[in-house]
Amino acid sequence: MTRRTIVFQGEPGANSHIACRDVYPDHEAVPCATFEDAFAALQNGEADLGMIPIENSVAGRVADIHHLMPTSGLTIVGEFFLPLSHQLMVTKGASLATVKTVESHVMALGQCRNIIRKLGLKAVVGADTAGSARLVAEARDEARAAIASRLAAEIYGLDIIAENIEDEAHNTTRFVILAKDGEWAPANNGPTVTTFVFRVRNVPAALYKAMGGFATNGVNMTKLESYQLDGEFFATQFYADVDGHPDDPALKLALEELSFFSKEVRILGVYPAHPYRIALRA
Repeated sequence: MTRRTIVFQGEPGANSHIACRDVYPDHEAVPCATFEDAFAALQNGEADLGMIPIENSVAGRVADIHHLMPTSGLTIVGEFFLPLSHQLMVTKGASLATVKTVESHVMALGQCRNIIRKLGLKAVVGADTAGSARLVAEARDEARAAIASRLAAEIYGLDIIAENIEDEAHNTTRFVILAKDGEWAPANNGPTVTTFVFRVRNVPAALYKAMGGFATNGVNMTKLESYQLDGEFFATQFYADVDGHPDDPALKLALEELSFFSKEVRILGVYPAHPYRIALRA
């Protein structure tokens, strides 16, 4: 029997790789150089699932995903929250005294600003955390360090010289799990999240009116973000997460009202709420 596959952006040892192993240990985790490559593997049927980071509690949203996902034709079938723990790692023989630069993914660098400033290191943006670890290992340069996971340090034979260096203890990344022909989670089967994008009509107070249905029907909106389309300042698309299922009477009414004031409403996924999300509200 062919083993099912799950793609992630980055190299072996990336946080996305860890998320794949945690959620789907029975799947083969396949690295992709870019998010575009990961999406293409799903669209072409080369992979069964994708583990894609969408936001971080410290550094904010992963901007590329909001542009890729709405037009991808893929469906969000799940979510996963991964508490992150970043490590500062170097090649054999290096130490805090020899290190001058530190490289990692821009999000990881942003999550470790305090120690980078404290040590007086020059931050170098890399394609991803694990790839930066690999490059440091290959260079064998005692002046270079990387910020990555413990798994990356093990894979690439690096020494960890500072542990758990993230600025905030709550540092957590939320991932969405994508599939080509994913189905909606069934209604009335536990806490559910619905993700959608929409564009409002060009009329006064359109966004205010579009959002009114969620308030009047008691629907909890957990995320609302805007971004420009095609480089135009006035072509704004909104990305939203709400609690509930489209078949729930309250959310059904709210979406109907949203549609009335919108040019387009597209549901990207209806999926079970992760236990981490539920625990935060307890």
